[in-house]
Amino acid sequence: MRSGEMAKLTQLIDNEVFRAYATYTTIVLLKMMLMSLITAYFRITRKAFVNPEDTASFGKGESAKKYLRTDPDVERVRRGHLNDLENIVPFLGIGLLYALTGPELSTALLHFRIFAGARIVHTFAYLIPLPQPGRGLSWAVGYAVTISMAYKVLKTAMYL
Repeated sequence: MRSGEMAKLTQLIDNEVFRAYATYTTIVLLKMMLMSLITAYFRITRKAFVNPEDTASFGKGESAKKYLRTDPDVERVRRGHLNDLENIVPFLGIGLLYALTGPELSTALLHFRIFAGARIVHTFAYLIPLPQPGRGLSWAVGYAVTISMAYKVLKTAMYL
């Protein structure tokens, strides 16, 4: 990498909008990673596994086969995790492009904070579970934020 290219990367790190994007992206990615640990916790406490080798500590052969099963609590956590993947991954790409369009810091922070808050509320709504429309509204708010950023990217950088 040439020194001029490295200087451009350094300027990106100094950009407040990019730092805000990096902060809130890290928060939602850590939240999504936490869902893996919660899934493992529910699998262990509910003794519901999908792989035979995971049941080894509960016996062998037929006695271990009863632990190869689905559990409604495990499946609920898995659906929440899948929903994170379906929503956080698009946020990562669109949010980065949005940050590169040069939005006002206050507007970018509003987008990033609302998205992160909506995903956190969505997780609680899934895990507790909270009655609808709580989960649906939290999903819709996060989705709308991503659409808003996508609109700004297309409006600013559309090259068709």
